[in-house]
Amino acid sequence: MAVQRTISPVDGRIYVERTLAGPEELEQTLAQATRAQKAWAQTPLHERLAIVERMVEVMLGAVEAVAEELTWQMGRPIRYSPKEIQGGFAERARYMARIAPRALADLPAEEMPGFTRFIRREPLGVVLVLAPWNYPYLTSVNTIVPAILAGNAVVLKHSAQTPLVAERYAWAFREAGLPEGVFQYLHMDHDLTAQAIADPRVAFVAFTGSVAGGRAVERAAAGHFKGVALELGGKDPAYVRPDADLEYSVVNLVDGAMFNSGQSCCGVERIYVHESLYRPFVEAFVAETLKLRLGNPLDPETTLGPMVRTEAAEFVRGQIAEAIAQGAKALIDPKAFPADAPGTPYLAPQVLVDVNHRMRVMVEESFGPVVGIMPVKSDEEALALMNDSPYGLTASIWSKDEEAALQLGAALETGTVFLNRCDYLDPALAWTGVKASGRGCSLSLLGYEQLTRPKSYHLRKV
Repeated sequence: MAVQRTISPVDGRIYVERTLAGPEELEQTLAQATRAQKAWAQTPLHERLAIVERMVEVMLGAVEAVAEELTWQMGRPIRYSPKEIQGGFAERARYMARIAPRALADLPAEEMPGFTRFIRREPLGVVLVLAPWNYPYLTSVNTIVPAILAGNAVVLKHSAQTPLVAERYAWAFREAGLPEGVFQYLHMDHDLTAQAIADPRVAFVAFTGSVAGGRAVERAAAGHFKGVALELGGKDPAYVRPDADLEYSVVNLVDGAMFNSGQSCCGVERIYVHESLYRPFVEAFVAETLKLRLGNPLDPETTLGPMVRTEAAEFVRGQIAEAIAQGAKALIDPKAFPADAPGTPYLAPQVLVDVNHRMRVMVEESFGPVVGIMPVKSDEEALALMNDSPYGLTASIWSKDEEAALQLGAALETGTVFLNRCDYLDPALAWTGVKASGRGCSLSLLGYEQLTRPKSYHLRKV
């Protein structure tokens, strides 16, 4: 039988080994999910809410063990790993639970004598979630919790880099008393995943990953008349206006660009700074970046861990080398980060200037600890450069002028506009992208719409 091996970026050793599911396991899982969903859909919402809250409490009770697993699987520094559970995971799960009664309530039509008319939201059935490794709990909870609260069953296929996340979900839901079959997971290869996507018992597919992966999901789902949500790549820009708070902007943008070794869906990958602030901004940005500590992520002092794989680090090294050959200037000496080692996932952060949009590093997703900084003369120039991208996930503006930010935001081709913030998901707001960043919407009240179908009731009194 085929085996899936997870290589830890911490030390290059096999951390997890699992047998991959085959067609028989997929058949059993989907059959059980289909049966369980019918009963689960009849379960009162208050009971579903209580189970989800218990699941969150179970996960919080095991946060130290969960955090250590996370660090070993994908390399995030241990000082940050607990926050994924204690912060975003719990926050999003509880917010989506809090708004569930409102989001799932019947929608009445205006009164008409002799008639009762309303729209009811019904669950779709079985939801397949294909989740990534970079924020393995945060990305998956966006769909898993509202799908289950809406009365669906969920089958989770997690990244081969973070398979223990799927197993932790199953454990937590089991401890919380979720009926058997409502949540299941499978470790699958690409071929079996495509088979699952195409299976008529799967009513909806939520995928987070690369653009190439999104295309593969669409191909597998084509012709099967089912919903597909895709959260794909990004090359998220930031614009520092002349009235920005310099120190505040620098500190937050270094974090937005370098946190998680730059492996964030909405991480800042390119920065445009008004020429009046450009020189002091760059100097301060480099100084702040040099405060990072690259090293073993199990060391509590480490603030920058390895990238997930050597291949990913080498891709970023290639982007940097190519940009320098084209005239860019690198402002960080890798020797300032002794743990940096070519041929390994340990990569020093890099800041590039004298860059332009003919360079891959300014237009192609890097997904690593590198950022290019360009000066601009005006809002109009910044806007044109920010929109000059095949992606559109988030964009951030740094300014004291909210009205200017609103005007720029109206013209930005992006799913989220930030002012004086970046690299953050607010569960009260829709999480969505445009262009090659994907389609669909998770979180907020709108996030429930893709996980339910409307049914109209038109009742006449005789």
